[in-house]
Amino acid sequence: MSDPAALYLDLIKKTLAYTLWDEPGVPIETFNYNRPPLRRAVFSAMSWVSRRLGLQVLRDVHYTPEQRANGAVMPMHAHTMIGLKRLDNLQFCIEDALANGVPGDLIETGVWRGGACILMRAVLAAHGVTDRRVFVADSFAGLPPPDVSSYPKDEGDVHHEQLFLEVSRREVEENFRLYGLLDSQVVILEGWFKDTLPKAPTDAFCVMRLDGDMYQSTIEALASLYPRLSPGGYCIIDDYDIPRCREAVEDYRSDQRIASPIRAIDQSGVFWQKRD
Repeated sequence: MSDPAALYLDLIKKTLAYTLWDEPGVPIETFNYNRPPLRRAVFSAMSWVSRRLGLQVLRDVHYTPEQRANGAVMPMHAHTMIGLKRLDNLQFCIEDALANGVPGDLIETGVWRGGACILMRAVLAAHGVTDRRVFVADSFAGLPPPDVSSYPKDEGDVHHEQLFLEVSRREVEENFRLYGLLDSQVVILEGWFKDTLPKAPTDAFCVMRLDGDMYQSTIEALASLYPRLSPGGYCIIDDYDIPRCREAVEDYRSDQRIASPIRAIDQSGVFWQKRD
């Protein structure tokens, strides 16, 4: 840790994950979509009244270091919810690809507040890499309602009701600015994956990180991006613990006869290295 670049990236990760400070309580309306109707109405009324009074009702939280490392928290101030283990994995994949000359850019699909993409750009900056770009792909409007006619495995999915997943493009860009990392090497792809990913202006990726939660979001990202992942590059899946996401990964790997072994990162993240 005497290397300035390593110290810089370690501080970036701890700052992105907000592990240098205690997380505050979670607003009671955050998970209202998941409550029974009567409780949902009560909590909505409480939240409305408190906001009218200039207040906010919070549920107190006490996260352990292990929960914070695994990303098993609901962050209020953190710029990422993936935790230190998945941030460490992302740094490893990028640095290994750079060290071995794997060609291509970097991309994350589903960026929330932009934390993982900010780390991607920070790794490039720390190593003086100026000829690769970070693609930031998101609707900036949350997740879409399930398209059951095309993707029946998404039936019943409620991610589109989770309003805390809606983070604007302006906020993500401002987060990049806070770290001094918003520049021409950051490319924003705004819109639904089916529209933006096939047109991503690059021929190759060395690292692709998918955080789409749903079957549709995951399978569309794999179909558009994996053929452009260079041999020796890495495919990272953030939500492998979600059955719909895992099914999409397994279906795509089976269809494309991908034999590269899947390796676990933590309780939800996995990755594999693309073979020749």
